[in-house]
Amino acid sequence: MAEPVRVLRMNTAAGRGTLAAAVLASGMVFLDSTVVNVALPRLGADLGASVAGLQWTVSGYLLTLAAFVLLGGALGDRFGRRRIFLLGVIWFTGASVLCGLALRTDWLVAARLLQGVGGALLAPGSLSLLQASFHPDDRAKAIGAWSGLSGVSTALGPFIGGWLIDALSWRWIFFLNVPLAVLVVLAALRWVPESRDESTSRTRGAGRRFDVAGALWGALALAGITYALVDAPERGASAPSVVGAALVAVLAAVVFVLVERRRGETAMLPTGLFGSRLFSVLNIFTVLVYAALGGFTFFIAVYLQNVVGWSALGTGLALLPMTLLLLVGSPAAGALSTKIGPRLLLTVGPALAAVGLLLLREVGPGASYWRQVLPGVVVFGVGLTMVVAPLTASVLAAVADRFAGVASGFNNAASRVGGLLAVAALPLLVGLSGTGYEQRAELTAAYRGALLWCAGLLLIGAVIAALLVHRPPRKE
Repeated sequence: MAEPVRVLRMNTAAGRGTLAAAVLASGMVFLDSTVVNVALPRLGADLGASVAGLQWTVSGYLLTLAAFVLLGGALGDRFGRRRIFLLGVIWFTGASVLCGLALRTDWLVAARLLQGVGGALLAPGSLSLLQASFHPDDRAKAIGAWSGLSGVSTALGPFIGGWLIDALSWRWIFFLNVPLAVLVVLAALRWVPESRDESTSRTRGAGRRFDVAGALWGALALAGITYALVDAPERGASAPSVVGAALVAVLAAVVFVLVERRRGETAMLPTGLFGSRLFSVLNIFTVLVYAALGGFTFFIAVYLQNVVGWSALGTGLALLPMTLLLLVGSPAAGALSTKIGPRLLLTVGPALAAVGLLLLREVGPGASYWRQVLPGVVVFGVGLTMVVAPLTASVLAAVADRFAGVASGFNNAASRVGGLLAVAALPLLVGLSGTGYEQRAELTAAYRGALLWCAGLLLIGAVIAALLVHRPPRKE
């Protein structure tokens, strides 16, 4: 007979320890999703990386994280959320050490791919542990605290990362995960109770819940299109390797859809979810908005250091207001969306963010932060703040409650796919390749072109929201 799950309260040592473990672990994933952009110029110069190498440094992590995050959540439900969470923490930390020790670009990219797998194992667990372990009366409070404290860690990430890069080396943004992981493991072993979905554990057919084939075909499709987009600038769009990768991506995507349709509700991504037109529209919107965000953060971090001449710390601090606005303003945006519906916010938000990018597009060498950079960052941040919370709430409201977990996970994966595709495609679209990121004139032209593309994606998202998004139906 299974041991009953220990019910935690917020005012106990076990409750606080469980919350700390979840916050620190998710903080590691958030940190390595953002601060690596700030490190790109330094690690590129140190390893002699080309633009393609920088793209893969970012995209490799996003690729495996997006491809396996839903499978990671299912593994936790079946084999134990704490067990898979701890496996993810240890895996992620080991891969982080490999990143910090990398002597070549290909070594770093391979380690980043492994790091994404670790993130896919621990990221779902950091939230599901709270959901499963806390008393119902404290659950919302625990999740709210997790959200707020994770936001603080995300805000501090560029500051801490920039300081480490300037004071020590880009390698220390990865080594920083080691002491954090030690704290997480100790807290989890001491205080976090084990839990699992007993409804699947007791059935002999539980193994069928693991859609490994779907995850692998999805990963292959993402890898193929990423390789084709990254390789095309240097080898040419008609090169056999580029054409072959694109064909593999198309074939894998078709097989992925067929596999998911055949598995029905046991699929990693039940295709019945897309019977909700609102769910489909919101995820297309997600890809567009997060593609713009991913492309912007990739280019701005390199541009501010290699053209404007700022330090890594200065670059991290320059973008801090955007994160603070998200942290402070998201609850109000979510509440307003509940009151008036999501359409207005999802229309005005991307349009305002596009204006912010057009302002930042004019930043040049010797720019004043207060007069030329801060206004664009603030306008972009306000626009993004109007989008994030209403989008998440609308995605969950667009499907039946029994699909809330997979809908949330897929939307999270869609946001990462958007960033992945933007980082892979934008250098090709703006003609940046080789060591062009080290040449001021070439990088300036590419940066301005990329921000124009990103603004265009946001405006397309605004039009889609205005025409196709409506208030989700009320659930009884």
